[in-house]
Amino acid sequence: MKKLVLVCFFALVASASFAQGRPQQTPAQQLERLKTQVTGITADQETKITAIYAAQGKTRDSLMAAANGDFQSVMPAFQAMRTSGNAKIKAVLTADQQKQFDAIPQRGPGGGAPRN
Repeated sequence: MKKLVLVCFFALVASASFAQGRPQQTPAQQLERLKTQVTGITADQETKITAIYAAQGKTRDSLMAAANGDFQSVMPAFQAMRTSGNAKIKAVLTADQQKQFDAIPQRGPGGGAPRN
């Protein structure tokens, strides 16, 4: 019985940890990650991309608050936000940078769906 309780406890802790997912990155962290995958980003592009990431963060936070625990209900809005944000970022990039951006593997809902 003691082992069963212990196993259930660990299963509960593991599921709670998994449900929280990874912590969200700041716009500056997102930009730094992008710069490791897309070369030649200028200071002007950095400013514009950081603003896009910041706006996405505010929208994401609003959606999370509105979800009230039902994250499946806001998943289409998350996907639309990601698609829109990616289009805005691509508009800031040069043609060569856009190709590099398109080659970046993206985690989508469920961990593997493509972003486009």
